Amino acid sequence: MTAVARRPRDDGYDLSVRTLALDYGERRIGVAVSDPTGAIAQPLETIPAHAGGRDALERIAELCKSLEVSQIVIGLPLHMNGTSGPEAKNARAFGERVRKRVGIAVDYLDERWTSLEAERALDDAGVSRRKQRGRVDPIAASLLLRTWLELHRK
Repeated sequence: MTAVARRPRDDGYDLSVRTLALDYGERRIGVAVSDPTGAIAQPLETIPAHAGGRDALERIAELCKSLEVSQIVIGLPLHMNGTSGPEAKNARAFGERVRKRVGIAVDYLDERWTSLEAERALDDAGVSRRKQRGRVDPIAASLLLRTWLELHRK
């Protein structure tokens, strides 16, 4: 990887490094990654969740190492009124397991609309609902990452 000039940030986040986004769900975890400049978010893969078990954590650790990821953002599924429920609690618990396993800072971002937006994008592309399974999650993660990057770019 080529070195990129660091851009110090007041909020502690560095957009000149790769960021990994995780769209956590009980069945699947969507994964997206930024480019080294923090300008582009791209869908990467879907990891079977198995309740955020060891296999999922090991795959995330492998990705962080091979892609030289320096920070992680996890989608926080809030209720429409902005409050946390059991799903958000599970996402935070998963984020804590990721942080402990990988040793990288974890941030959270409201992801209420990402899956719906990803489904609409696939609908617009003519992908049948049956074929969307497993494709929605990494796209949702990339939408989450794009939003996170835009928020921290300002």
